[in-house]
Amino acid sequence: MQEKTRLQRLRWATAMILLTSLARVASIDDKCSACNAVAAELEIGLSNEKPRNHLDLRHRLDSKGQREGKVIDYRVSELRVVELLDGLCEKMQDYTLMKLDASREEWIKVKDWGSLETDKREARAYSKDISSFCGRLLEETEDELTELIRAGSVKRGGVSKVLCQDLSRKCVRTRGTLNSVDTRDEEL
Repeated sequence: MQEKTRLQRLRWATAMILLTSLARVASIDDKCSACNAVAAELEIGLSNEKPRNHLDLRHRLDSKGQREGKVIDYRVSELRVVELLDGLCEKMQDYTLMKLDASREEWIKVKDWGSLETDKREARAYSKDISSFCGRLLEETEDELTELIRAGSVKRGGVSKVLCQDLSRKCVRTRGTLNSVDTRDEEL
């Protein structure tokens, strides 16, 4: 009898853990809004870029004493892409989901977690969710995004369109409005 009770408790606990984990995976309902928040943070990175000189990769000398190698424009370098994308998802931990009204929510950047007027644990959970979402988003789009940044196709003001509409398709434009594409099944 005790064995049967323990087995039932174990099944119940397993079911609760499974339900909780499924709820966490699908916790970002509006993937378009979350993608736009990631794009906004990338926009900040682009706008904070300082002009850089070309990268001089001429380190070796040939038999005549002339430097060998090439000079690469920083704007099209792999280093620029790495500097833009490195740490992006960690920066997303400064974001949380804020309820605007009964039917609308928006991802906001939190400057001071202490002054937040909502449940701080829930807000922190949302920040971890969007950080994980960012990781998955970059994993899906990194190669194409890298090439577009290096080609100069990703500019300030256009990151959201490139990342959220063209590459990831988290947002679709229909008759002048931006709508989220339901991709919950992809994550489960």
